[in-house]
Amino acid sequence: MTDLPLLDHWVDGAPWAGSSERTGDVFDPARGVVQKHVRFASVDDVADAVASAVRGAALWREASISKRTQVLFAFREIVNARKDELAALLTSEHGKVTADAHGEIARGLEVIEFACGVGPLSKGAYSENVSTGIDVYTLRQPLGVVGIISPFNFPAMVPMWFFPLAIAAGNAVVLKPSEKDPSAAIWMAERLKEAGLPDGVFSVVHGDKTAVDALLEHPDVRAISFVGSTPIARYVYETATRLGKRVQALGGAKNHMLVLPDADLDLTADAAVNAGFGSAGERCMAVSVVLAVDSVADALIEKIRERMARLSVGDGTRGTDMGPLVTGAHRDKVASYVDVAAGDGADVVVDGRGIEVDGDPNGFWLGPTLLDRVPTSSAAYREEIFGPVLSVVRVEGYEEGLALINSGAFGNGTAIFTNDGGAARRFQHEVQVGMIGVNVPIPVPVAYHSFGGWKASLFGDAKAYGTHGFDFFTQEKAVTSRWLDPSHAGVNLGFPRHD
Repeated sequence: MTDLPLLDHWVDGAPWAGSSERTGDVFDPARGVVQKHVRFASVDDVADAVASAVRGAALWREASISKRTQVLFAFREIVNARKDELAALLTSEHGKVTADAHGEIARGLEVIEFACGVGPLSKGAYSENVSTGIDVYTLRQPLGVVGIISPFNFPAMVPMWFFPLAIAAGNAVVLKPSEKDPSAAIWMAERLKEAGLPDGVFSVVHGDKTAVDALLEHPDVRAISFVGSTPIARYVYETATRLGKRVQALGGAKNHMLVLPDADLDLTADAAVNAGFGSAGERCMAVSVVLAVDSVADALIEKIRERMARLSVGDGTRGTDMGPLVTGAHRDKVASYVDVAAGDGADVVVDGRGIEVDGDPNGFWLGPTLLDRVPTSSAAYREEIFGPVLSVVRVEGYEEGLALINSGAFGNGTAIFTNDGGAARRFQHEVQVGMIGVNVPIPVPVAYHSFGGWKASLFGDAKAYGTHGFDFFTQEKAVTSRWLDPSHAGVNLGFPRHD
């Protein structure tokens, strides 16, 4: 172990070392060096964190809705007041530019604000006199302890998609953040304590597959919320459901933008660059494929290329447009797809490998890359790249573009760019994708709707946040009630009827 900082877990409202001696490296992606270490939890460490959460859940479920939302509102105010601090932490460990880090925090705050108004969602239904003197009503109650397993690309926002609603509903949370950029989770744990959240209601355990499996398999963890790649999402879903848990597992994506001949090409080019290269393409909602109708493909590619030439790449603290990728290994994997595409016959219009950057040359850099005429048989088209590589596939028209989207394994997000309202309406009706943009490249729903895709992009029935989120973190009871009076009819062994 070096003299670099060592990041602890968070259990019982305080930093906690646990018993495991295993650790991992946390890099500064802009410099390509290890900046701290993080503890990796053992199975016993996870069990201790869950035990703390069980105690916290028993107390927190008895707190009034008013008390829960007061804590969340105080947390919202603290995060908003100190968002510069959190944004700097995100940039230092993930590499995203400061403006993008602030955008991530803003979208997380939306969900906290939605959770502060959870009262109307907690209402049950009441039916009076369904049978003579009998009423039926429903209650929504917390599950107990829930686990959240979050990815590296949004270390603050994705956990905030889940834990505010879980806490508002009266549950205790055990969060397993990505080991690549874990500090935001601890920062949020500290702020929740400042806001008045009781000890044990929010815990953080760091680690790798050992910690993930321990959460999935622990009998006191009632539900799992996961965001990550499709193979891991499928594994999480199959493992946890086999053990009787609720699961919402959001997987990968290969998002297409269909560009029709009547589209505004300047608007479309701006959107393609913004959605393709923001956060260095490390977004599950990034546009990675532009389906351009042949008649406008050349003009659109030229406009995209012109805009790419003006992008600056470098240290996210320096006001650049795009930062590094999160690790060197991930950078190399993304870059390998450029070789794959070229080998399969694609044209490399803009090559981001070896780009000159505003920052340390040892950082994990890959510049914006544009590929044209990518064969649909190529792995560069079929697989999720998760980096700043934008592929153009030329199509004859609407029908061919729609068929390509619908034949894919993923169904997370998509967009159509057109000025034809009829074509847009037909597209939203016919496309087999969960989130759709009409002249909007990144159609992430606001917090009072719900986020989630179709097919291999979502495992489980519940999407993230919105009403789906609250329903996921609660369970319903139906109560049939009769208060006896002098007209009680005595013993009757017949099947009960609603007369």
